[in-house]
Amino acid sequence: MPDLSIKENISLAPYSTFRAGGPARFFAEPSNENELTEAFRFAGEKGLDVFILGNGSNCLISDKGFDGLVIKIGKQMGEITSEVREDGLTYVTAGAGCLLSRFGNYCADLGLEGAEFACGIPGTVGGAVFMNAGAYGREIKDICVSVRYLEDGKMNEISASECGFSYRTSIFDRKASKGGIPVIVSMTAALPKGDKDKILKYVEELRQKRTASQPLDVPSAGSTFKRPEGHFAAKLIEDSGLKGFALDDSGAQVSPKHAGFVVNNNGSASAEDILKLIDYVSGKVFEDSGVRLEKEVRLIGEFGGKA
Repeated sequence: MPDLSIKENISLAPYSTFRAGGPARFFAEPSNENELTEAFRFAGEKGLDVFILGNGSNCLISDKGFDGLVIKIGKQMGEITSEVREDGLTYVTAGAGCLLSRFGNYCADLGLEGAEFACGIPGTVGGAVFMNAGAYGREIKDICVSVRYLEDGKMNEISASECGFSYRTSIFDRKASKGGIPVIVSMTAALPKGDKDKILKYVEELRQKRTASQPLDVPSAGSTFKRPEGHFAAKLIEDSGLKGFALDDSGAQVSPKHAGFVVNNNGSASAEDILKLIDYVSGKVFEDSGVRLEKEVRLIGEFGGKA
């Protein structure tokens, strides 16, 4: 029997990049696929809802927490390996718990082109596949060739063409929205060799660009809203006079550095405070422009009596 530790009443705020959220009734961090399967067996025996947590960088967790089992896919399930195949490409396989930035830097250090965009995204490989994460004109779909995932107790492997990737979504996201719990276990990407010096220079350029333009020193979930077709969320928010705006002194604020980010200054705002501001921004932008901003941040648990 796998040696899986199940903890109770664990605060989720430290596991969220927003630094907000209540406790998990049960919490597990499996170190391998057997323990992952055991976590689901435990949830099934107890009749618990399950939430899969990666780096907590694209979610807002309710102040009420999560009344079920939170399974954190962390660095213990984040091994990276690579091999050069007959087609001349290097196939890099990363566990779902691997930080996407680590994956990007691993590829850059091998002199592989195409994963530079990943170096600054604050999530895990699993989360990145789930939402088809991207930046600077590139997305996971551009490099992924296959994904392994666990669903209903069965391990599956599908090609990238079967993943249903589109802007900030995938088949896994859509399965989850319908009540499924697909758990991404690993991704394999295929990348060509390039000029390592140029690749590392480009990575550094992107790092400097991100540091200069984004509030990386303040708790946030990254980009708060999806990009509306034909528009940029940050521009619409700024045009509504909301850059740097705060509804109250809770700590929740539209970043004065980048209007596309709602931040939690000093980690003092509650999840309800943050959501209240997000909804206000969405409403004001719609009132001013007629464009409805859609949240990129996922809401986890109950908010205002609603899940």
